Amino acid sequence: MTHSVDLFWSFRSPYSYLAIRRIIELTKEYDLNVNVRPVYPIAVRNPQFFKDIHPLWIDYLMTDIQRVGDMNNIPISWPRPDPVKMNRQTKEIPLEQPYIHRLTHLGVAAAETGDGLAFLDKISSLIWNGEVRGWHEGDHLYKAAAAAGFDLAMLDDMITERFDEYAAKVNANQEALEKAGHWGVPTLSYKNEAFFGQDRVDVCLWRMKQDGLQERS
Repeated sequence: MTHSVDLFWSFRSPYSYLAIRRIIELTKEYDLNVNVRPVYPIAVRNPQFFKDIHPLWIDYLMTDIQRVGDMNNIPISWPRPDPVKMNRQTKEIPLEQPYIHRLTHLGVAAAETGDGLAFLDKISSLIWNGEVRGWHEGDHLYKAAAAAGFDLAMLDDMITERFDEYAAKVNANQEALEKAGHWGVPTLSYKNEAFFGQDRVDVCLWRMKQDGLQERS
């Protein structure tokens, strides 16, 4: 019997990017279906978040994501531009966000029409692996989407024509994330039990194996 798990994921989350390869490996190794459920980053859901956290949090984050990337041989560099526009000095999050709504809605549309995991993988690699500055320019996104099997223009048409509908779908994903018992990403939710963080992917695997998850033959 195929097992199913929800993946709550953000294009601005470095840990989401660091987790995606392992999650894809699980779908190849096990009889497992991953339901891709993109959400807006915490900075968009809660613009006060970065004002309220401890001052050391960001420095620790930058150190940690680099060592986790190094340990797993995954290149990582903070995106230029940042998918979420933010004033680094004041921690203000402007209402006008030129990138993150499009990215998140594209992720939802990709999950509806094809291999959502492949889309997350190729687009997040473009944004996070440090090889491209200006990932939003030229044909970078188009090529990354094509590598995942998608026509970016078609996806863009879908989300542009139905912006409010896709925003509602993202909000539904966010509500489902909290119902599962968490608010952060990446979170895997199996039978409404939340496994938060790139370091909990294999804990979720353990739980599913307890429930009969089998390797693919």
